[in-house]
Amino acid sequence: MCYCGLIVGYGHLPRSDFWRQFFAKSGFVLLLIICSTPPNTFAQIQQHDDEIVTSLSGGRVILHVARDGAIFFAAIDQPVEQGAAPPRLVDLDSQHVAILFGASEWRSPADPKPLRMDRNVQRISGRDKHYEGTYGGEADPDLEIMGTAFLEKLRPLAAQLRRKIDFPAEQPIFEMVVIGYGPQDYGPEAWTVEFRITQELLAARDNYWQTRVLRPRFTQIYPPEKKSPKVIVEVSYPSDDKTPTLQTLLEGNDPRFSVFRGDQKMAKALDLITKGQAQKVEPAEAEQFLRAAVPVLYPKQYFFMGKMETQHGFDWIVPPAEPIEKVDKNDKNQPPEAPSLRKRPTPQ
Repeated sequence: MCYCGLIVGYGHLPRSDFWRQFFAKSGFVLLLIICSTPPNTFAQIQQHDDEIVTSLSGGRVILHVARDGAIFFAAIDQPVEQGAAPPRLVDLDSQHVAILFGASEWRSPADPKPLRMDRNVQRISGRDKHYEGTYGGEADPDLEIMGTAFLEKLRPLAAQLRRKIDFPAEQPIFEMVVIGYGPQDYGPEAWTVEFRITQELLAARDNYWQTRVLRPRFTQIYPPEKKSPKVIVEVSYPSDDKTPTLQTLLEGNDPRFSVFRGDQKMAKALDLITKGQAQKVEPAEAEQFLRAAVPVLYPKQYFFMGKMETQHGFDWIVPPAEPIEKVDKNDKNQPPEAPSLRKRPTPQ
């Protein structure tokens, strides 16, 4: 099975220009795959249809909840390994979307078309009592159903990883950042949903390992605890505590944002954000600020941006660069009320 644990571990290497040039110019990733692959492995891949490989999508999400519960978010692509898919967004239900990181795309040598975790996701409508209480009340039952749906997609894929993987135990192999509105007028909410793996050696002679995906771990990242400041929230995959967040840069008066204060409305928005009152920023200013700030921080990196409003639902601000796929009108699994995540933003 052609899978290189060292590629996965690349997210933990120093992010210096030396390493980036080294990997990019020397083709070291390919060399690692070849050198770590036992003899005849490539021949075996051609013979067995159930062999599979995956690569990890990396990046970060910046989330700003503004006045009237309007939610603005950006997802920035920060590849963990060369050739990995960018972060992708999937529609979960009428009140939630999710941004996918980690093993969001799998490839089988027997099928040139990748298996994508953002495809063929059954939208959640109402609660299913069969799943209630599955995760001990960590999240609302609707979110638990979403977690179960992705768990069921992941398990048969991960089960095909049959060699020992050099992968950090606490790092999720797949992660979702769920953004939307809670039930019963709960208001804006955001969660990380992390899927970790465990391996057990079944046959030492053949180096045969059983790979299992554990139940997801839910962590609420918005809203904060009562009386805590309302700030811009940021989460990264893999977890990155060294890169300063947008909120930290604003509170430190980073000079890159000094030009923003030349605009009266923008200056007011920045003052509210730095004071921990981001929820008071007008939606128009919140959108304008995030749209301008992301290219300043990540000038050469791919990103997409969207918004959610209680009355209007989801819409793109900066849509993905991926080709827009045609929706199958005869797809019986697609509810008629399902919004299209590929529509262009409406003119303002």
